[in-house]
Amino acid sequence: MINKNKLIIIGFSLLFLTSIIHSQDSIYNSRHSAITRAIEKVSPAVASINVIQIREYTTNSFFNDPFFRQLFPYELHRERVKSTGSGVVISPDGYVITNHHVIENELETVVTLPGGNEYKADIIGSDKLTDLALLKLEGSNFPYADIGDSDDLIIGEWVVALGNPFGLFDVNDEPTATAGIISAVDMDFGTMESSGRVYQDMIQTDAAINPGNSGGPLVNSVGEVIAINTFIFSGSNYSEGSIGIGFAIPIKKAQAIAAELQNYGRIDRTYSTGIQVQPMNERIANYLKIPFSNGAIVVDVDRNSAAENAGIKSADIIVSVNSIKVNSALDIKDVIVTNDLRSGDKLRLRIYRDGKYQNVILKLARSNGG
Repeated sequence: MINKNKLIIIGFSLLFLTSIIHSQDSIYNSRHSAITRAIEKVSPAVASINVIQIREYTTNSFFNDPFFRQLFPYELHRERVKSTGSGVVISPDGYVITNHHVIENELETVVTLPGGNEYKADIIGSDKLTDLALLKLEGSNFPYADIGDSDDLIIGEWVVALGNPFGLFDVNDEPTATAGIISAVDMDFGTMESSGRVYQDMIQTDAAINPGNSGGPLVNSVGEVIAINTFIFSGSNYSEGSIGIGFAIPIKKAQAIAAELQNYGRIDRTYSTGIQVQPMNERIANYLKIPFSNGAIVVDVDRNSAAENAGIKSADIIVSVNSIKVNSALDIKDVIVTNDLRSGDKLRLRIYRDGKYQNVILKLARSNGG
């Protein structure tokens, strides 16, 4: 028969064991956070992209100058090189978003998913201007990521960059995760002179983004993709290791480009304004008795064109387009290209006519000639 003291000892022992188990559970739960849950949720949809590309080069740097290339014969060498990048699966049937520069000049593209399964990828379409590409894996029932709202972001909220920096995915068949915050939104870089790519409305983060992270997802704390990691800023160029300033393309834009690539295989940027302009100068200003010599003067308006429908007339002076000052046809084209506008999109023109300024809305028309 168990006496009273033994019962008390047993009771205390049970309480002690219970408290230990509870403490261990509390410690375990405290190690899990929104960040760990977001990583766990999205990681299965993160892709390692391995590409065989063709690189062209000359053995004499003298011939890197386009001028001398035209004057003297030179030998152009080509070689196969391997490169790696990242992507994210966005649908159960195997569509993958990545950057254009990840698969540019590709001969063969192989995608590896967490766990080590490899898939040959078809390039559905690629768009150099926005630096986005859409791939398709053969198969079905792929793990895919949830898409968030890149228009609803908070400066300072936690984000996670997932991908394949420096090819580390190959070590354990799992993506690498780095955490940080959203540092800024709506960052506009315009057209990059070195590549011709246009980076608008970019999201800035201090989550470490390194070579190989390009094309991978930037994820919010609830495990939704809100952007595609694209480039880093380091000193005077965009190719060195991360110093905590990375930029990503908003997923809203990436989705729109991906949808157009899926439907048509390319991005249609043909448009027509229906106007011909020439730069203003002091001579024209004096002749027309205009109190300024900047802007682009309309010299012709096509019949039944977008410009005629907008009410634009010859001798109108276009001062600005979408609040950007313009002085030539090239300036107007730059506004259209930089904002990735297409036929059907609208331009806000500030014009000067008969001594008065007025605002005009011009809807870009479709054109086969661009």
